[in-house]
Amino acid sequence: MKVVIAGGTGFVGKKLTKYLQADGHEIVILTRATSKHENGIDYVQWLQDGSRPETELSEVDAFVNLAGVSLNDGRWTKKQKKAIYTSRMDATLEIVRIMEGLQKKPKVLVNASAVGIYPTSTINTYTENFTDYATDFLGSTVHDWERHAKRAENLGVRVALARFGVILGSESGALPSMLLPFKMYVGGKVGSGEQWLSWIHVDDAACALYFAITNESISGPFNVTAPNPERMKKFGQTIAHVMNRPHWMPVPSFAMQLALGEQSMLVLEGQHVLPTILEKQNFEFQFPHLKEALEDLL
Repeated sequence: MKVVIAGGTGFVGKKLTKYLQADGHEIVILTRATSKHENGIDYVQWLQDGSRPETELSEVDAFVNLAGVSLNDGRWTKKQKKAIYTSRMDATLEIVRIMEGLQKKPKVLVNASAVGIYPTSTINTYTENFTDYATDFLGSTVHDWERHAKRAENLGVRVALARFGVILGSESGALPSMLLPFKMYVGGKVGSGEQWLSWIHVDDAACALYFAITNESISGPFNVTAPNPERMKKFGQTIAHVMNRPHWMPVPSFAMQLALGEQSMLVLEGQHVLPTILEKQNFEFQFPHLKEALEDLL
């Protein structure tokens, strides 16, 4: 296959690229830098004045869109929220525009999304069938993100929307900052501790994307979360156990809100999300349980 990846040099994109290359697939990464060929990968410039990536692409089988400003990059000021939102909309609309300019359309677009589309709750369980979406900043952003990606369906392209949970990796993502208090022996319960954390190991996240590219039965939203979410208290206790550190110093909600502002919702609120579609399609999780995922990463 020939796979075009936006966000291919990012946290999950690197893993996906590695897996696709290992299986002999041809990779094109969309980049803001000058087009080049390096390490068996074609880098094609996009989102720059005068760039026309569609003129450098042909016979593409799949697009994967992972582009967008990270939710963890700084406090959610008005400026940062605008960057989070517009980066996702601009990249997604540009991918649809590129597809429109291709003589041969790809078979599939796998577009990143997030479990933030579901309302936060300590009691509800969410599967892909739930449609009463959250109306806060994250919910609205994800809803518009998916809506723009689905425009590709008008071109005859299958669109799969990967609703990521919290992706755990040793060098990037949310985990390194979550580990810091435990490294300093001051880890403990964050907020009430009852909030859910729907997590996934970065390797499983990348494999789920690969799975969606090749599995024609996956269309529309699919949750990219491990099958065993944990409440935040249990999540912290598991970190403490794996790291052989104490779990004793609680962090009250108001302290997190003072430190992070609106961004604090990422750790103080959550959703219990299950990967129903992946499981029905017999996707095999390498790390279905938190303890083994943390042991691998740490």
